Amino acid sequence: MRYLPLTDTDREDMLARIGVPDIDALFSDVPVGKLLKAPLDLPRAKGELEVERIMGRMAARNVAASAAPFFVGAGAYKHHVPATVDHLIQRSEFLTSYTPYQPEIAQGTLQYLFEFQTQIAALTGMEVANASMYDGSTATGEAVLMAHRVTRRRKAVLSGGLHPHYTDVVKTLSGMASDEVVALAPDVAANEDILAQIDDQTSCVVVQSPDVFGNLRDLKPIADKAHAHGALLIAVFTEVVSLGAVTSPGAMDADIVVGEGQSIGNALNFGGPYVGLFAAKSKYLRQMPGRLCGETVDADGHRGFVLTLSTREQHIRRDKATSNICTNSGLCVLAFTIHMTLLGEAGLSRLAELNHANAVKLADMLAGVKGVKLLHDSFFNEFTLKLSKPAAEVVEALAEKGVLGGVPVSRLLPGAGLDDLLIVANTEINTDEDRAAFVAALAEVL
Repeated sequence: MRYLPLTDTDREDMLARIGVPDIDALFSDVPVGKLLKAPLDLPRAKGELEVERIMGRMAARNVAASAAPFFVGAGAYKHHVPATVDHLIQRSEFLTSYTPYQPEIAQGTLQYLFEFQTQIAALTGMEVANASMYDGSTATGEAVLMAHRVTRRRKAVLSGGLHPHYTDVVKTLSGMASDEVVALAPDVAANEDILAQIDDQTSCVVVQSPDVFGNLRDLKPIADKAHAHGALLIAVFTEVVSLGAVTSPGAMDADIVVGEGQSIGNALNFGGPYVGLFAAKSKYLRQMPGRLCGETVDADGHRGFVLTLSTREQHIRRDKATSNICTNSGLCVLAFTIHMTLLGEAGLSRLAELNHANAVKLADMLAGVKGVKLLHDSFFNEFTLKLSKPAAEVVEALAEKGVLGGVPVSRLLPGAGLDDLLIVANTEINTDEDRAAFVAALAEVL
C-alpha cells in the first residue's frame, strides 16, 4: 500500500508559498541535457528475491578489485587497511555515534576528531585543520568559496592538472553563485603557464600535486605570484599517502590545502563514502567551512574536548554560514585516524617509499613494451602512458585477461583528444607477480 499523505490541494498550497508554478520548476537549475526524457528502461516491479538474483548476476560480470592485479587510481586507490581499523570502528560507541553537539556525553568522538585535525595539520604542513568534509572534490569546491570570502573576489583559476571531477564540482558551485572560473586545458606534461593567468581580479589559484596525470608540481612560484596579486593558493591532492614522501603544501606556502583521505583507513567501497581533508593558515580560521574541535579543561582542571568553531547553517547561522555542509564523514575520519596512528610518522614514510618504489619498477617494465611510452619521469605512485591503441579498448582487453590496468583518460575527459592515454597507479599491494602479469597482458593486447 502506497503512503501518500499530501493531497493535490496541499501540493498547490506549498508551490504557491514557494512561489513556483509547478513541481518541474523546482528542477530548473538542472541543465536540460542532464534531465531524462523518459523513465529508465527498468521493470516496474519485482520481488526482493528476484531483484537479488538479477543484481547478483550483474555483479558477477565484474572483475573485482580484490580478484585481480589492480592498477587503477585517478583519485581512488587500493591500499592495505589493517584489520584493527575495521574492528575498532565497528564498536557500538563509534558505529552508532553521530554529531557531537553535547560535549559532556561525546568526549570520545570529540577526542578522535581533535586528533584527526592534528594529524591533518601535520601531514599538510598547515596551522589548522577542520574535522573533515564529505570528500576531496567537495572540499575543493568549499576551498574556492572560502577564498572568495577571504579576498572578496570572485575569480578562480584552475590548473589543467586538477582532477576533472574536482574541476566539475568547482564549476557547478561557482555557476550557481555566478562566480568566474578559468579552467586551463588538460595539461598532461605539466607545461601550462598558470602564472600568466593570475591578475588583480584573481581570488585563488587551484593546483593539484601530484596532479591527475601523476606530475609533481612545485607550488612555491605559484604561491609567490598569487600572493603578489592578493590571491590565495589552494593546493589539492587525491593521494594522501604522497604526503609521506613529498614536500608538504604548507612548506610551499599554500594558503588552503584540500584533498581526499580515502587512501588511509578506507577501502574503495564502490566510490564512497570517502573523507575530505581541509587545512589552512590560522589567520583564515573563521572562514573555514564545517566544524573544528578544540582541547580545553573543565572546572576541575581535567582535559576535555569541545566544538570550538562551527559556523554552519544549522547552527542558526543560516545565510551567514560559511558552508551548508551538514555533517562530517565521522566514521571514515575514525578509520583514517586509527590507521594513521598505527602507522605513525615512520610508518607513513615507509609506506610512501614502498608506493614510489613499486611505481618506478612498474613504469620501467611497461616502458619496455612495444607501443607504450611513459610521458614523465617524476611521479609518486601514479603515471600516464601513451599507447598505440585507444586506452579504453586496451583496458577492456586487459580485464578479459584478468588484469585491471588503469583508468583511460578518455573516461575522465571524453572528447578531449586524449583517447590513447592511460593513467596507471601502483601501490604497496602489488607484487612482482602482479606487475609481470600486467606487462605480459599489455604486450599481448597492443
